Amino acid sequence: MSDTQWETLSNQTVAVAGVLYFLALLVHLAEWAALRQPAATRELVAAGAGAPEAEQAAVVPAEGESHRVAFLGRLGFLLTCLACVAHLVSLVGRGMAADPNRVPWGNMYEFTLSGTFVVTLLYVVLYRRFNLAWMGPLVVCFVVSTLMVAVIWLHDSVAPLTEALNSPWLVIHVVSAVIATGAFTIGGIASIMFLVRARADRKAAAAGREVSGWLARVPQPDALDRLAYRVHAFAFPVWTFAVLITGPIWAHEAWSRYWNWDPKEVWAFITWVVYAGYLHARATAGWKGRRAAMLALVGLATLWFNFIGINYFSTTSQHSYAAERIVDSTVGSTVDVR
Repeated sequence: MSDTQWETLSNQTVAVAGVLYFLALLVHLAEWAALRQPAATRELVAAGAGAPEAEQAAVVPAEGESHRVAFLGRLGFLLTCLACVAHLVSLVGRGMAADPNRVPWGNMYEFTLSGTFVVTLLYVVLYRRFNLAWMGPLVVCFVVSTLMVAVIWLHDSVAPLTEALNSPWLVIHVVSAVIATGAFTIGGIASIMFLVRARADRKAAAAGREVSGWLARVPQPDALDRLAYRVHAFAFPVWTFAVLITGPIWAHEAWSRYWNWDPKEVWAFITWVVYAGYLHARATAGWKGRRAAMLALVGLATLWFNFIGINYFSTTSQHSYAAERIVDSTVGSTVDVR
């Protein structure tokens, strides 16, 4: 296949992945809608065999409804897995479209494509380990929204790597950074749902009832708190490796300095400090629950601002590789135009 064909394949499979993600989102929304049983139906289910004969007959549709919910959940997960495969093919196509072949991390479009892929991949891998069926609509909504932004506003044609990016440290540094970004995002979603579920529990307790609808499927706040902590505890060492070890080594190779006070470097360090504070507060001060979740979301905000925002709000960052690039065919070099 030619480079043009590889690029076309990449663009087509991104579109396929987007459609599959969107279909998965619709299926998951239908699943959530099916979980919103009327209060009368829940009471009949609770009545069981002790209810009058006419009322027991009304319990049957509720059982069928549970099978429908399970089917929709499986279908949504299957569509997400297929979208993840198409997403991977699009990344491979971007790398193979370059001459010479390279990793698909040459600009912000490719970085965003990789970051969203890792979010989906981690969700799929951890799906059974942590029983993440409830997280499906949230992950798919985040991924399809971010992909839409990437395709509409960040898309760039395949081009040779800039001199600073043309290094083996690109693979080591970016792989670790993208893995950590995906894990922090999953942990952030768990923290958001902790706040939502805890608030719903308080309102339900005040009204003397139980949480119902799709929120009843979300784990209890304590379980969400533990899940967020475990995922953040995994992501933090990976982020440390990316930001404080491989990043400075690559900077020294590219710019002869380990630290340049570049906005991207500064915000990556700010993110590291926030997450370090999160883990330290949990381990030493016993921070759990709402305070820990809020701090985790501050870290998530700094993480994604650093990932995308710096490239468009900073005019001095040497990491702004999303800028338009012009290839000088005479000397064969790549020049950044900012």
